[in-house]
Amino acid sequence: MWKTKDEPRKSPPHTLDECVSQDGPEAGDSRPISIDVFFPTYDEEPELVRLSIRDAQKIRYPHDIEMKIFILDDGKRPAMEALANEMGVEYITRENNVGFKAGNLRNALEQTYGDFIVICDADTRPFPTILEHTMGYFRDPDVAWVQTPQWFFDLPEGERLPRWLNRKVGKWGKIFGRGLERCYGPVTIGEDPYVNDPQMFYDVIQRRRNWANASFCCGAGSIHRREAVMEAALRSYGEQITKEHREVEMQIRKITKEKHVDADVSENLRQELIFDTEFTPYKFHVSEDIYTSIVLHSDTARTWRSVLHPEVESKMLSPQDLQTWTVQRFKYSGGSIDIFMNDNPLFRKGMTIKQKLMYAASFWSNLSAIWNIIFLACPIIYFLTSIAPVSAFDVTFYMHFIPFVLTAELAMMVGTWGVAGYKGKTNFLSFFPVNLRALWTVLKGRKISFPTTPKERQSGTFGKLVIPQIAVFVLSLVSMIFAWWAYFTGVFGNYSLGGLIFNSFWTMNNMMAMWGMIAAAYWTPSPSENEQGQESEELEYGI
Repeated sequence: MWKTKDEPRKSPPHTLDECVSQDGPEAGDSRPISIDVFFPTYDEEPELVRLSIRDAQKIRYPHDIEMKIFILDDGKRPAMEALANEMGVEYITRENNVGFKAGNLRNALEQTYGDFIVICDADTRPFPTILEHTMGYFRDPDVAWVQTPQWFFDLPEGERLPRWLNRKVGKWGKIFGRGLERCYGPVTIGEDPYVNDPQMFYDVIQRRRNWANASFCCGAGSIHRREAVMEAALRSYGEQITKEHREVEMQIRKITKEKHVDADVSENLRQELIFDTEFTPYKFHVSEDIYTSIVLHSDTARTWRSVLHPEVESKMLSPQDLQTWTVQRFKYSGGSIDIFMNDNPLFRKGMTIKQKLMYAASFWSNLSAIWNIIFLACPIIYFLTSIAPVSAFDVTFYMHFIPFVLTAELAMMVGTWGVAGYKGKTNFLSFFPVNLRALWTVLKGRKISFPTTPKERQSGTFGKLVIPQIAVFVLSLVSMIFAWWAYFTGVFGNYSLGGLIFNSFWTMNNMMAMWGMIAAAYWTPSPSENEQGQESEELEYGI
């Protein structure tokens, strides 16, 4: 995380031959570059897609290019087709929804021919500069895709504490809030309650992987070289058929007790597998973006490269309620765990050690429910039983613990300087029920579903979704009170003062983490935010 090595910025290419290998079949092709911009959609409102298309039509480029915009409608809606006709963009649909978003993209690839593809979501609002700032990276013929950071422009700004208290309890609350802020500093209630701000992910985690060629695709806001996607897909397709062919032949030999399978039988078997196996440039998977990244990074015949462009080039909507947030995070976590369990990149040929370590870190973090449950349970067990998780909270313990914690925090501060991280840490800890459910779903062999993320706030509150967090909060508080009472009265256990102090701080940290998620379940936009949102929508739709 300490090493920032951005790809040098290059000028946008004039023609296709500036983006391809001089030894390849397209060398010397001086025609203008062709680019397809995809907006896959299923059930999003046409007016939302209209805003995205309107911004895409404002994309500029310093040279002549052939750019086409496509609405990829898996909902087969006449209203969406009418929107495409009205705005002068292409419309593609299909008879079924096989493969969901990945299948939608594959269907579009079969019917288009652009040299490069810009992947957007239905709510992605690309900036006019997205191509002129990113196409220069493709002067290197080995660059397969460029990912740009995603920016959520609808994150709640929250309300300053004095104003919030004035609205809740009146004048005296406002006075108390001002006094507290004078001592502590500015306090904002309801600011980004779901910790959606992706700055830590893009500016630190993804950007610091550029040096290892391990930055992976995140879908929306990415630009792909068609040649790379198709070439890797063909190779992956061949590998899959070879693997299945080998497995079936092994089963035949076990049944027949023969050392070799007849050549004609083997060839017929291969042909049948070719016929039955689905060829798809984008893996039919809930996390098709990171899956495609793994396929390209592990391509043994080519040294495909990825680039994380450090500047925001589009804006989009974030989850505005806990139910939507939970659906999205369950999908992300379950998809990553499924890849880790069933097609682990650590065992793939073609990747460097650095790339494998980077991917391993991503997948490892999605197993966090296992140790987070232990981390949450240890102080509760100590308070209720006086059984400590270590042999003693003595000088030896603190000589090991304090240097470790200080150096770890300092290392994190250096690596993430200027990017707020505390809310992300507490959110990661309180995420354990969703993470655990995703892990259990994959272990049971069930497929992670492909629900679309709602783009509007769902009404109501979502207390049922945070019952585990409420249980941890209550148990932590009650057990801590019980342990201190038992210590002072001497009626139970063998508590030490050092152990109580240490575990009390530990528990308060856990409770603060749980409280953030509990508060998010009951969060609703303030009246001022509702008014601002309504005014913004009216301006956007031209009302």
